[in-house]
Amino acid sequence: MEVLDHYLGNLVGITKFFLESFSVLCIILGLIKTLHMVWAADRRTMGTPKFFNSVRLQFGLWLALALEFQLGADILSTTIAPTLESLSKLGLIAVIRTFLNYFLGKELESEIRMEMEQQERSH
Repeated sequence: MEVLDHYLGNLVGITKFFLESFSVLCIILGLIKTLHMVWAADRRTMGTPKFFNSVRLQFGLWLALALEFQLGADILSTTIAPTLESLSKLGLIAVIRTFLNYFLGKELESEIRMEMEQQERSH
């Protein structure tokens, strides 16, 4: 049984490393895509609330994805060696992820609604 515990611990460690790496990669890719969005933007629209919301949503979606990977890594860590610190970290990340996803969803709905209204007015 100790051998299986050892292999499971190694498997969890490797998987946790990859999940955390994907989390970091998502943040880096999100930053690059967001910066590209800002650099490629028309200078006249940069100061508008619509542009600001688009940039926030772009980066926020990548952050939400990164938090998903981080949550998975923390779940794995907690299953192998549950400590009060790891459980509280897991709970905190779950709460942050839930709030972030909720508010991103609301903002996306609002953006879609505004775009549809704008299209209806232009036709």
